[in-house]
Amino acid sequence: MLSSITLFIGITLMYSTPLAFAALGGVISERSGVTNLGIEGMMTIGAFTGATVGYFTGSAWGGFLAAGIAGGMIALLHAFASITCRADQTISGIAINLIGPGVALFLCRLLFDGATMSVPVTNKIPKLFGSAGITGALKNLNVDVTVVLALVFAVVLWGFLYKTKWGLHIRSVGEHPAAADTMGINVYKIRYLCVIASGILAGFGGASMTLAIIPQFTPTAISGQGFIALAAVIFGKWTPHGAYGACILFGAAQALTVILGGGSFQVPSEILAMLPYIITIIILILFVGRSAAPKASGQPYEKGAR
Repeated sequence: MLSSITLFIGITLMYSTPLAFAALGGVISERSGVTNLGIEGMMTIGAFTGATVGYFTGSAWGGFLAAGIAGGMIALLHAFASITCRADQTISGIAINLIGPGVALFLCRLLFDGATMSVPVTNKIPKLFGSAGITGALKNLNVDVTVVLALVFAVVLWGFLYKTKWGLHIRSVGEHPAAADTMGINVYKIRYLCVIASGILAGFGGASMTLAIIPQFTPTAISGQGFIALAAVIFGKWTPHGAYGACILFGAAQALTVILGGGSFQVPSEILAMLPYIITIIILILFVGRSAAPKASGQPYEKGAR
Protein backbone atom coordinates (compact mmCIF):
# COMPACT_ATOMS: atom_id res chain seq x y z
CA MET A 1 0.00 0.00 0.00
CA LEU A 2 2.78 2.42 0.96
CA SER A 3 4.64 1.60 -2.24
CA SER A 4 1.53 2.38 -4.31
CA ILE A 5 1.11 5.72 -2.55
CA THR A 6 4.73 6.74 -3.06
CA LEU A 7 4.54 5.60 -6.69
CA PHE A 8 1.48 7.82 -7.22
CA ILE A 9 3.19 10.77 -5.52
CA GLY A 10 6.37 10.26 -7.53
CA ILE A 11 4.53 10.18 -10.87
CA THR A 12 2.46 13.20 -9.84
CA LEU A 13 5.56 15.25 -9.03
CA MET A 14 7.29 14.11 -12.21
CA TYR A 15 4.47 15.17 -14.55
CA SER A 16 3.60 18.34 -12.64
CA THR A 17 7.12 19.79 -12.89
CA PRO A 18 7.05 20.86 -16.58
CA LEU A 19 3.62 22.36 -15.95
CA ALA A 20 4.86 24.20 -12.87
CA PHE A 21 7.76 25.89 -14.67
CA ALA A 22 5.46 26.97 -17.51
CA ALA A 23 2.68 28.12 -15.18
CA LEU A 24 5.08 30.25 -13.14
CA GLY A 25 6.15 31.85 -16.40
CA GLY A 26 2.52 32.54 -17.20
CA VAL A 27 2.00 34.13 -13.78
CA ILE A 28 4.85 36.61 -14.06
CA SER A 29 3.87 37.61 -17.60
CA GLU A 30 0.19 38.07 -16.76
CA ARG A 31 1.04 39.95 -13.58
CA SER A 32 2.87 42.52 -15.71
CA GLY A 33 -0.17 42.90 -17.96
CA VAL A 34 0.88 40.74 -20.94
CA THR A 35 -1.19 37.69 -21.78
CA ASN A 36 1.12 34.90 -22.89
CA LEU A 37 -0.75 32.25 -24.83
CA GLY A 38 2.52 31.23 -26.52
CA ILE A 39 3.75 29.12 -23.62
CA GLU A 40 3.15 25.90 -25.59
CA GLY A 41 5.46 27.08 -28.38
CA MET A 42 8.09 28.27 -25.92
CA MET A 43 7.99 24.92 -24.13
CA THR A 44 8.44 23.13 -27.47
CA ILE A 45 11.50 25.21 -28.34
CA GLY A 46 12.87 24.55 -24.86
CA ALA A 47 12.22 20.82 -25.17
CA PHE A 48 14.06 20.63 -28.49
CA THR A 49 16.98 22.84 -27.41
CA GLY A 50 17.42 21.01 -24.12
CA ALA A 51 17.51 17.58 -25.75
CA THR A 52 19.76 18.71 -28.60
CA VAL A 53 22.31 20.60 -26.51
CA GLY A 54 22.21 17.83 -23.92
CA TYR A 55 23.00 15.26 -26.62
CA PHE A 56 25.83 17.15 -28.36
CA THR A 57 27.51 18.38 -25.16
CA GLY A 58 26.78 15.42 -22.94
CA SER A 59 25.65 17.84 -20.22
CA ALA A 60 22.04 17.72 -19.05
CA TRP A 61 22.41 20.95 -17.12
CA GLY A 62 23.95 22.65 -20.13
CA GLY A 63 20.92 21.60 -22.13
CA PHE A 64 18.61 22.81 -19.37
CA LEU A 65 20.16 26.29 -19.33
CA ALA A 66 20.22 26.46 -23.13
CA ALA A 67 16.52 25.60 -23.18
CA GLY A 68 15.80 28.57 -20.92
CA ILE A 69 17.77 30.87 -23.21
CA ALA A 70 15.92 29.56 -26.29
CA GLY A 71 12.58 30.05 -24.58
CA GLY A 72 13.54 33.58 -23.63
CA MET A 73 14.57 34.38 -27.20
CA ILE A 74 11.26 33.30 -28.72
CA ALA A 75 9.46 35.12 -25.90
CA LEU A 76 11.27 38.26 -27.05
CA LEU A 77 9.31 38.01 -30.31
CA HIS A 78 6.07 37.95 -28.35
CA ALA A 79 7.24 40.90 -26.24
CA PHE A 80 8.16 42.95 -29.31
CA ALA A 81 4.81 42.29 -30.98
CA SER A 82 2.73 42.81 -27.85
CA ILE A 83 4.55 45.71 -26.18
CA THR A 84 6.40 47.68 -28.86
CA CYS A 85 4.02 47.05 -31.76
CA ARG A 86 0.96 46.86 -29.48
CA ALA A 87 -0.36 43.92 -31.48
CA ASP A 88 -3.19 41.74 -30.27
CA GLN A 89 -1.59 39.59 -27.56
CA THR A 90 -3.85 36.62 -28.23
CA ILE A 91 -2.94 36.49 -31.91
CA SER A 92 0.75 36.93 -31.11
CA GLY A 93 0.62 34.06 -28.63
CA ILE A 94 -1.11 31.79 -31.13
CA ALA A 95 1.55 32.68 -33.70
CA ILE A 96 4.28 31.69 -31.23
CA ASN A 97 2.51 28.36 -30.73
CA LEU A 98 2.74 27.77 -34.48
CA ILE A 99 6.30 29.05 -34.85
CA GLY A 100 7.74 27.07 -31.94
CA PRO A 101 6.92 23.53 -33.13
CA GLY A 102 7.68 24.48 -36.75
CA VAL A 103 11.17 25.78 -35.93
CA ALA A 104 11.86 22.84 -33.62
CA LEU A 105 10.87 20.28 -36.25
CA PHE A 106 12.85 22.05 -38.98
CA LEU A 107 16.01 22.21 -36.87
CA CYS A 108 15.52 18.61 -35.76
CA ARG A 109 15.45 17.41 -39.35
CA LEU A 110 18.48 19.58 -40.13
CA LEU A 111 20.61 18.35 -37.22
CA PHE A 112 19.54 14.70 -37.11
CA ASP A 113 19.66 13.64 -40.77
CA GLY A 114 16.02 14.25 -41.58
CA ALA A 115 14.65 12.53 -38.48
CA THR A 116 11.66 14.03 -36.69
CA MET A 117 13.08 13.15 -33.29
CA SER A 118 16.45 13.72 -31.71
CA VAL A 119 18.95 11.06 -30.67
CA PRO A 120 18.38 10.09 -27.01
CA VAL A 121 20.59 11.91 -24.52
CA THR A 122 23.09 9.85 -22.57
CA ASN A 123 22.98 11.97 -19.42
CA LYS A 124 19.58 12.90 -18.04
CA ILE A 125 18.79 15.24 -15.17
CA PRO A 126 19.89 13.41 -11.99
CA LYS A 127 17.41 11.85 -9.62
CA LEU A 128 16.77 13.22 -6.15
CA PHE A 129 17.13 9.76 -4.64
CA GLY A 130 19.56 8.42 -7.19
CA SER A 131 21.57 6.20 -4.90
CA ALA A 132 21.63 2.54 -5.86
CA GLY A 133 21.12 1.70 -2.17
CA ILE A 134 17.64 3.22 -2.09
CA THR A 135 15.08 0.42 -1.71
CA GLY A 136 11.51 -0.09 -0.60
CA ALA A 137 8.75 2.49 -0.90
CA LEU A 138 11.22 5.36 -1.15
CA LYS A 139 12.49 3.94 -4.43
CA ASN A 140 9.13 4.76 -6.02
CA LEU A 141 9.64 8.41 -5.02
CA ASN A 142 12.75 8.60 -7.19
CA VAL A 143 11.94 12.03 -8.65
CA ASP A 144 14.20 14.31 -10.63
CA VAL A 145 16.08 17.30 -9.21
CA THR A 146 13.91 19.54 -11.39
CA VAL A 147 11.01 18.75 -9.04
CA VAL A 148 12.84 20.56 -6.26
CA LEU A 149 13.86 23.38 -8.59
CA ALA A 150 10.24 24.00 -9.59
CA LEU A 151 9.22 24.23 -5.94
CA VAL A 152 12.10 26.59 -5.18
CA PHE A 153 11.16 28.77 -8.14
CA ALA A 154 7.55 28.94 -6.90
CA VAL A 155 8.63 30.03 -3.42
CA VAL A 156 11.14 32.57 -4.76
CA LEU A 157 8.62 34.03 -7.22
CA TRP A 158 6.03 34.36 -4.45
CA GLY A 159 8.52 36.20 -2.25
CA PHE A 160 9.63 38.36 -5.17
CA LEU A 161 6.11 39.40 -6.19
CA TYR A 162 4.70 40.03 -2.73
CA LYS A 163 7.67 40.93 -0.53
CA THR A 164 9.86 43.22 -2.68
CA LYS A 165 9.39 46.63 -4.24
CA TRP A 166 10.19 45.19 -7.68
CA GLY A 167 7.31 42.75 -7.27
CA LEU A 168 5.08 45.66 -6.30
CA HIS A 169 6.14 47.44 -9.47
CA ILE A 170 5.23 44.40 -11.57
CA ARG A 171 1.82 44.08 -9.95
CA SER A 172 1.12 47.79 -10.31
CA VAL A 173 2.03 47.69 -14.00
CA GLY A 174 -0.37 44.79 -14.46
CA GLU A 175 -3.20 46.57 -12.67
CA HIS A 176 -2.82 50.27 -13.51
CA PRO A 177 0.04 50.90 -15.97
CA ALA A 178 -0.80 54.59 -16.46
CA ALA A 179 -0.71 55.21 -12.71
CA ALA A 180 2.55 53.27 -12.43
CA ASP A 181 3.99 55.36 -15.27
CA THR A 182 3.20 58.59 -13.45
CA MET A 183 5.15 57.24 -10.45
CA GLY A 184 8.26 56.88 -12.60
CA ILE A 185 7.98 53.13 -13.24
CA ASN A 186 9.11 52.09 -16.73
CA VAL A 187 6.10 50.08 -17.90
CA TYR A 188 7.71 48.90 -21.15
CA LYS A 189 10.90 47.71 -19.47
CA ILE A 190 9.07 45.76 -16.78
CA ARG A 191 6.78 44.10 -19.30
CA TYR A 192 9.68 43.15 -21.55
CA LEU A 193 11.61 41.61 -18.66
CA CYS A 194 8.58 39.70 -17.40
CA VAL A 195 7.69 38.27 -20.80
CA ILE A 196 11.30 37.19 -21.38
CA ALA A 197 11.36 35.62 -17.89
CA SER A 198 8.12 33.86 -18.81
CA GLY A 199 9.81 32.37 -21.89
CA ILE A 200 12.84 31.28 -19.86
CA LEU A 201 10.64 29.44 -17.37
CA ALA A 202 8.61 27.87 -20.18
CA GLY A 203 11.88 26.74 -21.77
CA PHE A 204 12.87 25.14 -18.47
CA GLY A 205 9.52 23.37 -18.46
CA GLY A 206 10.13 21.96 -21.92
CA ALA A 207 13.64 20.84 -21.00
CA SER A 208 12.43 19.14 -17.85
CA MET A 209 10.26 17.02 -20.13
CA THR A 210 12.99 15.95 -22.60
CA LEU A 211 15.88 15.78 -20.12
CA ALA A 212 14.10 14.16 -17.20
CA ILE A 213 10.86 12.42 -18.15
CA ILE A 214 11.74 11.26 -21.67
CA PRO A 215 15.33 11.14 -23.00
CA GLN A 216 14.78 12.86 -26.36
CA PHE A 217 12.77 15.38 -28.33
CA THR A 218 9.80 14.11 -30.32
CA PRO A 219 7.05 16.05 -32.13
CA THR A 220 4.64 15.02 -29.35
CA ALA A 221 6.95 15.67 -26.41
CA ILE A 222 4.98 18.84 -25.71
CA SER A 223 1.35 18.20 -26.57
CA GLY A 224 -1.00 20.44 -24.64
CA GLN A 225 1.11 20.98 -21.52
CA GLY A 226 1.42 24.69 -22.26
CA PHE A 227 -2.34 25.09 -22.38
CA ILE A 228 -2.79 23.09 -19.18
CA ALA A 229 -0.22 25.41 -17.59
CA LEU A 230 -2.33 28.39 -18.65
CA ALA A 231 -5.34 26.72 -17.06
CA ALA A 232 -3.27 26.32 -13.88
CA VAL A 233 -2.55 30.06 -13.91
CA ILE A 234 -6.27 30.82 -14.02
CA PHE A 235 -7.18 28.16 -11.48
CA GLY A 236 -4.41 29.42 -9.22
CA LYS A 237 -5.80 32.98 -9.43
CA TRP A 238 -2.61 34.36 -11.00
CA THR A 239 -0.50 33.59 -7.93
CA PRO A 240 2.70 31.48 -7.86
CA HIS A 241 1.54 29.24 -5.02
CA GLY A 242 -1.92 28.81 -6.52
CA ALA A 243 -0.56 27.95 -9.96
CA TYR A 244 1.92 25.48 -8.46
CA GLY A 245 -0.86 23.77 -6.50
CA ALA A 246 -2.99 23.55 -9.64
CA CYS A 247 -0.09 21.93 -11.49
CA ILE A 248 0.16 19.31 -8.74
CA LEU A 249 -3.54 18.58 -9.28
CA PHE A 250 -3.10 18.23 -13.03
CA GLY A 251 0.00 16.10 -12.46
CA ALA A 252 -2.10 13.84 -10.25
CA ALA A 253 -4.58 13.46 -13.09
CA GLN A 254 -1.73 12.35 -15.36
CA ALA A 255 -0.45 9.97 -12.67
CA LEU A 256 -3.92 8.50 -12.41
CA THR A 257 -3.93 7.70 -16.13
CA VAL A 258 -0.54 5.98 -15.82
CA ILE A 259 -1.64 3.87 -12.85
CA LEU A 260 -5.00 2.96 -14.38
CA GLY A 261 -3.34 2.13 -17.68
CA GLY A 262 -0.76 -0.12 -16.03
CA GLY A 263 -3.12 -1.90 -13.65
CA SER A 264 -5.85 -4.48 -13.98
CA PHE A 265 -8.51 -1.85 -14.74
CA GLN A 266 -10.20 -2.32 -18.10
CA VAL A 267 -10.19 1.37 -19.06
CA PRO A 268 -9.85 2.17 -22.80
CA SER A 269 -6.57 3.88 -23.61
CA GLU A 270 -8.43 6.65 -25.47
CA ILE A 271 -10.31 7.56 -22.28
CA LEU A 272 -7.08 7.56 -20.27
CA ALA A 273 -5.40 9.88 -22.79
CA MET A 274 -8.32 12.29 -22.54
CA LEU A 275 -8.53 12.29 -18.74
CA PRO A 276 -6.05 15.12 -17.92
CA TYR A 277 -7.71 17.43 -20.44
CA ILE A 278 -11.22 16.53 -19.28
CA ILE A 279 -10.22 17.36 -15.72
CA THR A 280 -8.74 20.65 -16.94
CA ILE A 281 -12.01 21.62 -18.63
CA ILE A 282 -14.07 20.65 -15.58
CA ILE A 283 -11.87 22.71 -13.27
CA LEU A 284 -12.06 25.73 -15.56
CA ILE A 285 -15.86 25.47 -15.69
CA LEU A 286 -16.08 25.30 -11.92
CA PHE A 287 -13.53 27.96 -11.01
CA VAL A 288 -12.82 30.35 -13.89
CA GLY A 289 -15.83 32.53 -13.00
CA ARG A 290 -14.43 33.03 -9.51
CA SER A 291 -11.01 34.20 -10.67
CA ALA A 292 -10.14 37.78 -11.61
CA ALA A 293 -7.17 38.46 -13.87
CA PRO A 294 -4.99 41.56 -13.42
CA LYS A 295 -7.02 44.47 -14.73
CA ALA A 296 -4.57 45.48 -17.46
CA SER A 297 -3.81 41.93 -18.61
CA GLY A 298 -4.03 41.68 -22.38
CA GLN A 299 -4.28 45.44 -22.88
CA PRO A 300 -1.47 47.17 -24.82
CA TYR A 301 -0.15 50.27 -23.11
CA GLU A 302 0.64 53.46 -24.97
CA LYS A 303 2.43 56.15 -23.03
CA GLY A 304 0.40 59.37 -22.89
CA ALA A 305 -2.76 57.73 -24.26
CA ARG A 306 -6.02 58.23 -22.39
